[in-house]
Amino acid sequence: MRIDIITLFPEMCEAFLGDSIIGRARKKGVIEVSCHQLRDFALDKHHRVDDTTYGGGMGMLMMAEPIALCFEDICRSTGSRPHFIYMSPKGKTLTQQRLKELSELENVTILCGHYEGVDQRVLDEYVDEEISIGDYVLTGGELPALVLADSLSRLVPGVLSDDLCFSDESHFSGLLEYPQYTKPAVWRGREVPEVLLSGHHANIEKWRREKSIEETWRRRPEMIDESALSKKELEFLRQLRGE
Repeated sequence: MRIDIITLFPEMCEAFLGDSIIGRARKKGVIEVSCHQLRDFALDKHHRVDDTTYGGGMGMLMMAEPIALCFEDICRSTGSRPHFIYMSPKGKTLTQQRLKELSELENVTILCGHYEGVDQRVLDEYVDEEISIGDYVLTGGELPALVLADSLSRLVPGVLSDDLCFSDESHFSGLLEYPQYTKPAVWRGREVPEVLLSGHHANIEKWRREKSIEETWRRRPEMIDESALSKKELEFLRQLRGE
C-alpha cells in the first residue's frame, strides 16, 4: 500500500511515521508513505496557499489550485488515481470497519486541512470522502491524518508480526478487547485471573470471549450485535443484563 499525505507540515508527519512499527515497515518496503509540502505547489513566489473567504468572515481558506496541482502530481507519480480523503470534522467518523475496507486499496491520499478549511470546489472535484476522528476541532489536519495513516498501515500484511496482533483487538471483531495481564501474577494484592494461569486454552478462549462481551456491554453497549453471538453467549449477555 502507498499512502500520500498533502500537508503544510511534512516534517511533523515524517517525525511520527518514520519511527517505531510504521517506520520499520517503510524501511522494509512493506508500505510506502510520502509526505508532500503543499507550498511547493503554490502559484506565487511567497508560496502562499490560502486567501480570504468570499462573503466575509474570520480566518483564511486554503485555495483549490495548489491542492489540485499536488494531487495531480501524485496521480502521475502513482500511475493511477488514488482514493482521496480529506480529514474534516464534517466527515463520517472513522471506524475499524472502514479501515478494513480502505486497507484493500493500493493507493490512498490524505489531505490535511488548515485555517478555516478548504475551498469547496476542490473537494467537489477531487475528494472521494471526508473522514473525522471525532466530534471536535483541531488546529490542523495533521494529527487526524496521522491517526488514519497509522491505523490503516497496521492492517497491511507484513506491518505487524502476525494478523492476530490486530484481529484480536478492540473493534476489529465488533467487540472491545478483553482485559490482559502480565507478570507478576500478584501485584499489590491484585491477582491475575486463575483461568489465565491454567494453561487450558479452550477455557482461556471462553473467558476472553465472555470478557469481551462484558467489556462491550458495560462500556459501549451500542456496539453489541446480538446476531453475531452464539446461543451460549446470548445467555451470558442476558445474565449480565439481569434478565
